[in-house]
Amino acid sequence: MSLYENLEKGLLEAIEIEKKQVPLSQRPNMPAPTLYAENREKILIDELVSIRKNQKISQSELANLTGNKQQAISRLEKKGNSPSLKFFCSLLNALGYDLEIVKL
Repeated sequence: MSLYENLEKGLLEAIEIEKKQVPLSQRPNMPAPTLYAENREKILIDELVSIRKNQKISQSELANLTGNKQQAISRLEKKGNSPSLKFFCSLLNALGYDLEIVKL
C-alpha cells in the first residue's frame, strides 16, 4: 500500500472516528483527557521504512541527508518513541515524498 493510500485510509478513519465507528483509547498520564486511535502512527512509520528500503537507502545515508543521527532514525523505525511531525516530514522529504492533508 502506498503512502498516499495509507494517508487516504487514515483520513477516512478520521471520519469514522468522528462518527464513533472506530474505538479510541485514552492515553494514560496526560494532564488532560487525551484520546487516540491506535496504530495510525505505526502504519505511517512502516510505510516510511518500506520507502527507504525500496530506495536502497541505509539509515546512515538518510541521517546524512536530513542532518539527523542514525540512532534517531533507528529509534523511530523500532517505534521506540513518537516522532515529531517536523522530523517525520524531513525524512519523507529526503526520500522524495511529502505529507499532505486533503479534505475529502
